[in-house]
Amino acid sequence: MHNIVNGMSLVGSSQNLPGMLNRQRFQLEHGSHPDLELQKDWNEFGPGAFTFEILDQLEPSNEADYDPIEDLRVLAQMWLEKLKASGESLYKQSERIV
Repeated sequence: MHNIVNGMSLVGSSQNLPGMLNRQRFQLEHGSHPDLELQKDWNEFGPGAFTFEILDQLEPSNEADYDPIEDLRVLAQMWLEKLKASGESLYKQSERIV
């Protein structure tokens, strides 16, 4: 999620992308998002100030016992490092995924 007014972003990961995006929107719309700064910005600037985008996706595995959690964590960490290196400001909740 990217705030187009102040340039801040929230990075997250999930095995269920549509569900995670819906949860983020629901929490923000109902004033219950755990990232208080993000919630404040949502309240101040409104939903039109935010874009939701998928930065990357893991390829599905054919292994029956494959658990993508660690791979999702590594992928999210790579994106956090890349965004920080480019000067992107991140909401605090982004740090909780790693």
